[in-house]
Amino acid sequence: MSRILFVVPPLVGHINPTVGVAAELSRRGHQVAWAGLPELVAPLVGAGATVFRCSSPDLADPALLRPPSLRGPAALKFLWERFLGPLAEHMAPGVRAAVRQFRPDVLVADQQAVAGGLTAERLGLVWATSATTSAGLAPLSGLPNVDSWIAGRIEELRHRIGNPRGTADPRLSGRLVLAFSTEALAGPADAPAGPVRYVGPSLASRPAADDFPWHRLDPRTPTVLITLGTANAEAASRFLAACAEAVRGRRDRAQAVIVDPAGTVPEFADRVLVRRHVPQLALLERCDAVICHGGHNTVCEALWHGLPLVVAPIRDDQPVIAAQVTDAGAGVRIRFNRATADALGTALDTVLREPSYREAAGRVRESFRAAGGAAAAATHLEALLVARPRT
Repeated sequence: MSRILFVVPPLVGHINPTVGVAAELSRRGHQVAWAGLPELVAPLVGAGATVFRCSSPDLADPALLRPPSLRGPAALKFLWERFLGPLAEHMAPGVRAAVRQFRPDVLVADQQAVAGGLTAERLGLVWATSATTSAGLAPLSGLPNVDSWIAGRIEELRHRIGNPRGTADPRLSGRLVLAFSTEALAGPADAPAGPVRYVGPSLASRPAADDFPWHRLDPRTPTVLITLGTANAEAASRFLAACAEAVRGRRDRAQAVIVDPAGTVPEFADRVLVRRHVPQLALLERCDAVICHGGHNTVCEALWHGLPLVVAPIRDDQPVIAAQVTDAGAGVRIRFNRATADALGTALDTVLREPSYREAAGRVRESFRAAGGAAAAATHLEALLVARPRT
């Protein structure tokens, strides 16, 4: 059968959607491998998987931590200058080595692993985009100068690690873009490349957390998951503390599980359970609502379970995803830097008490489940395999 190489950045939320797609492709008899950071990829994809090493900037380097106050265009510029641009140059030699060794028939590159698209163009490979956030399917709305600036950075990378005569946007394949959402949430695709195929979330089992204290959750009380994802620890403590206070003041109306990787938020007896890590998919099956930053994976996993949201976007694609949630009627948006316990409590009461939010979340859930997820993504990749030119 065919060989498919996934090129992924060292970001858990960008690796997770590929896990289910790869498992489905393997089940159908294809060979699958990853190019990325093995220390991060291997625990997610399994010990027996083939992972070709690509180097990365030092993720522990304080210079990569964006100040919590950095927002909008300044935050995007910081992201590209300090992380995404250097990441592409770090990854490129490893991606080329993976192609030489694995000889893929199709390469699937994450939007933020631009070394994948640039290498595919340089070597003449058929490639597809893994769009792990639907916010990346169009130019930056209202920020043409920023979009132009990013295009300039990509052109510089193309001359250093890609094909200087190339013209393709390495964030959006001209053959296939797999978008892990649906029009019910994201709206019609407006990407200059294509075709864009909405396949809904690709969810796969993850390493179990056997030590989670399930017995501390009261089944009679609505449960709220509160999380800011894996990349916002530096901005989390004040917001999470306000969330804890909001839940604490609701007596029997709500209980919360707070994901606090930094360990800065105190627990309030059995009202507020604080953990550094949680089995998120399993936990969402027992939740009634989610408070989060508007990260694409968290939002889609919540809506997969039909849960209404309170979204407090911080930066990057999060304002776009938060707008998708509110436009779909599936949640309430609040301002992250002005979120107080009172404001959070009011928003939480709204999504828990007013049935329209749960009904809207249910409509998105149905669209997700009808879209096909990993199986649909695998089918689109197989069609690309059949249609690719023979060399």
